[in-house]
Amino acid sequence: MKIYCAFLLIATLGILSTDAQGQDTSADGFLARSHRSPSGETMPYRLFVPPGYDAGKKYPLILWLHNALARGSDNLLQISGTDYAGTHLWTTPEAQAKFPAFVLAPQVSDTKAWARPHADTPPVSIRLALEILGTVEKEYAIDPDRIYIAGQSMGGEGVWAALVARPLQFAAAIVLCGYGEPWMIDRIAKTPVWVFQGAKDDIVTVEHAREWITSLRKAGGAPKYTEYPGIGHQVWDKAFAEPDLLRWLAAQRRATVK
Repeated sequence: MKIYCAFLLIATLGILSTDAQGQDTSADGFLARSHRSPSGETMPYRLFVPPGYDAGKKYPLILWLHNALARGSDNLLQISGTDYAGTHLWTTPEAQAKFPAFVLAPQVSDTKAWARPHADTPPVSIRLALEILGTVEKEYAIDPDRIYIAGQSMGGEGVWAALVARPLQFAAAIVLCGYGEPWMIDRIAKTPVWVFQGAKDDIVTVEHAREWITSLRKAGGAPKYTEYPGIGHQVWDKAFAEPDLLRWLAAQRRATVK
């Protein structure tokens, strides 16, 4: 529970992102929607559609899994506050000019998590997120070879769970201060991934992160790993300011299955 509750200590920080005039900018370009599964569960989500979308072209998509602080049902927290950088890096005019991509951001209820309990079946929250992804793929011209997944903290755990559930679907992943379980390693090692970690993180320890990266490499993976000296759990501002991050992600394509 530690990893899920720690951010409650900073809940008094600004939840919404605003511009210089004090206007909320979190939802700029993000459509508000809700998904209802065949089994009756519901999950709200936001979807950014590239400006000038052309159904005759194929577009990449980034599935974003938020951290614990963004849980709820308002359908806004997952693209604002501490999750603003992870969702909006890709939606700026500059980024869209180079990499016109969809951004999909579902929201977990405040009683759920992305990846707990760890088990050899997809957690309910991950199953719903993947159902939403499937719905978006049917509605829009999404390139199946350029679907990416990213998440931080609790969402980082969710990334590993999603890679286990759909090991052949994602072209690449970005994980900030999140970890999985040893049994997952062989299933996920070959997916290109960039992992970010604070050396002073007291929630997801740097020792755990280093062991995880070592295990991925031993299993045949080639993960990128960036560790920030002197930084604790909140690595997102640094990670999403990395100048090569967008270029690295845009260069990834799903491996051809033979």
